[in-house]
Amino acid sequence: MPKYNLIDLTINKEQLEKTVQRCRERNIIIPTFKQMKNPELIPQKIKDELKNIGLWDVHPRNLFRITWKNEPVPFGGGFGKVNYMVLPSELTGVPAKIIALVGKWFPTGAHKVGATFGCLVPRLITGQFDPTRHKAVWPSTGNYCRGGAYVSALLACESIAILPEGMSKERFDWLANIAGEVVKTPGSESNVKEIFDKCWELRRTRDDVVIFNQFDEFGNHLWHYVVTGSAMEEVLAEVMSDSDEFVGTVLSSGSSGTLGCADYLKEKFPTSKLAVGEALQCPTLLYNGYGAHRIEGIGDKHVPWIHNVRNTDMVIGLDDEVTIRLLRLFNEPIGRDYLEEQGVPAEIVRSLDLLGISSIGNVVASIKFAKYFELTKNDVIFTVFTDSMELYGSRLKELEEERGKYTREQAAKDFDMLMNLSIEHVLELRHYDKKRIHNLKYFTWIEQQGKPIEELNAQWYDWKAYWGSVHEITDKIDQLIEEFNDRVGLIHNL
Repeated sequence: MPKYNLIDLTINKEQLEKTVQRCRERNIIIPTFKQMKNPELIPQKIKDELKNIGLWDVHPRNLFRITWKNEPVPFGGGFGKVNYMVLPSELTGVPAKIIALVGKWFPTGAHKVGATFGCLVPRLITGQFDPTRHKAVWPSTGNYCRGGAYVSALLACESIAILPEGMSKERFDWLANIAGEVVKTPGSESNVKEIFDKCWELRRTRDDVVIFNQFDEFGNHLWHYVVTGSAMEEVLAEVMSDSDEFVGTVLSSGSSGTLGCADYLKEKFPTSKLAVGEALQCPTLLYNGYGAHRIEGIGDKHVPWIHNVRNTDMVIGLDDEVTIRLLRLFNEPIGRDYLEEQGVPAEIVRSLDLLGISSIGNVVASIKFAKYFELTKNDVIFTVFTDSMELYGSRLKELEEERGKYTREQAAKDFDMLMNLSIEHVLELRHYDKKRIHNLKYFTWIEQQGKPIEELNAQWYDWKAYWGSVHEITDKIDQLIEEFNDRVGLIHNL
């Protein structure tokens, strides 16, 4: 069986010494994957330090808050159970249980800090990335470059954030204070190639940059496989009864990193499915299509290199107008009042600001998945709320300027739309449907980005060994993190 080296752990001894010294000077201790999965393993002295640190503070101890188990408070929180939310049928219109992990309680308010940790830390602990010379480049349509800039700051690394100029004002305002440089590229959510082009320009013109492209970085996939997958497994053990069945995971395409959790769950629940949502206005997976859309957080017009297409069972088209209308229904006071009138529990209504725009899209996709498979009250679906409305307040203001004040009449129309979502633009993937989607990688990654055709074929024909080689490297990374912390020496004082 071939061995693949998709996360390079080759040690650069000379450069590693510089990194060890930098971390010693900056008081940096790096958590392991085991600790991100189970914060009970974090030393008590670090937990005590966190009592005096805000969730978003640029402080190296917040590396230990890269977990789904943060206490849901903005300052001084400890750790507890996984943060999740169960959506009632009064809100979804389907009997199936839809459960979502909640990303708001990560530093930066989005789980992307985990993905960026998975990309940067292996380079750092092996000496491949020199924080005294290199700048970490984070190309993204939003949360990934925010997470990358933040994790870079915690690890005493300089960063460059690249994202489309059409993304939300909140993203740019926050990045201006964290990233060393912010580069705006043309377009909006779907304009990923323009981001890639800027990366090639940086490679050609600068020798101090290391590109961490979320669409081809296997550390992105691995972090979700290990940390997000195990968090979901814990929640399922807590909420499922003996008569319940876990049917599948429903996620947005995006960088495909989050899809790694479905690889993990399929190992634990072999009959479960993975459904991938994408904007109907840019139906790349569905129809080989293209276009612009308004569901911030699911960049497209290509198939990410780290998308395990062989493990994908369904594609679901999401009309961005549905998502935008639900954004107002879930967040405008009149919309919330109407939801309570229709029987949605007040506690749930008060929590709807936990859903950012792509999170609402994931809910819509989950409902369509449940309707397509005619799921019952004993069926369980998992999804993810990547971020919250904290990052999209400006969008509500823009919608009011564009469409006028939200009214009860509009709320009634939007709720009726939610209760009557159709299963149009849903494709259950057969073998050759998957192969068609996989083959789309050729045009982006072989022709444009210079990946080897042999690896593209390995992803399809030797897919279990290929992806397995990523998953099995976790313990080795943890070992290297522990050795690195030992060399830095700060861990001995705990």
